[in-house]
Amino acid sequence: MAALLANAGIAVAKFVGFLITGSSSMLAESVHSVADTSNQGLLLLGQKTAKREATREHPFGYGRDRYFYAFVVALLLFTLGSVFALYEGIHKIQHPESLTTPIVAVIILVVAIVLETFSFRTAIRESRLVKGDATWWGFVRQSKSPELPVVLLEDAGALFGLVFALIGVGLAVLTGDPIWDGVGTVMIGVLLGVIAIVLIIEMKSLLIGEGSGEQELRTIVDELAAKDDVRRVIHIRTQYIGPDELLVAAKLELAPGLATAEIARAIDAAESRVRAKVPAARLMYLEPDLYRESLARE
Repeated sequence: MAALLANAGIAVAKFVGFLITGSSSMLAESVHSVADTSNQGLLLLGQKTAKREATREHPFGYGRDRYFYAFVVALLLFTLGSVFALYEGIHKIQHPESLTTPIVAVIILVVAIVLETFSFRTAIRESRLVKGDATWWGFVRQSKSPELPVVLLEDAGALFGLVFALIGVGLAVLTGDPIWDGVGTVMIGVLLGVIAIVLIIEMKSLLIGEGSGEQELRTIVDELAAKDDVRRVIHIRTQYIGPDELLVAAKLELAPGLATAEIARAIDAAESRVRAKVPAARLMYLEPDLYRESLARE
């Protein structure tokens, strides 16, 4: 929400600056801010639709809606942000036009940097609550919640884009050569393209289904076999069907001689132990089986 409000205000200011100055960097940044504003709206929409109750047609619910809308956001950032900026920048390099009243662009860009810094700090603060000991790059790669990594990269891209725009406008004024405005625009396009490609790769991976990380998987296996009635975990598969919903399917070797009721209690207890350590493991299907080497390798 902080990113949406900041980008909406910035987009209006940048468009006004473009109309006054004719700067291609300002135009590229205007379109970039419109794309970012739309993106925040899509992420909020994804959060809302993902909360729908499961149906017969979608028995596991709609948690992946958040991944879908985040993937659409990445595509928008690439097409509406990067491709447009590259086109506009190359056009201005080939056909440079002098800027009018460039001081207006400089003022707007400086104000925009202040507002984007506020949005970026908010994203960093919220991300720190969930990233743990992971590096920032590790957080972007490993996070199962798509909104924070998307906003984090978008805001970082917006800040660097504003700096590139400021450099382009500044050099155009200092040198008297408007080609620098086009160069700044191309730099914005390349930056947005790199960010968009990273997001497309990560969101596609989440959309088609990612399992637990090594540490989380180890915790699940340890908790399943924490009591004597479960001798070992023969086979296990996990998949996130939403940022807060993990599907766990496993075959367990139970202690020999257990009655049917004791088997049921052992499986229920194993599920409770896992959920106590991994709350996202809401859907669990545990099957008692006999240990065989071929089964364990599957």
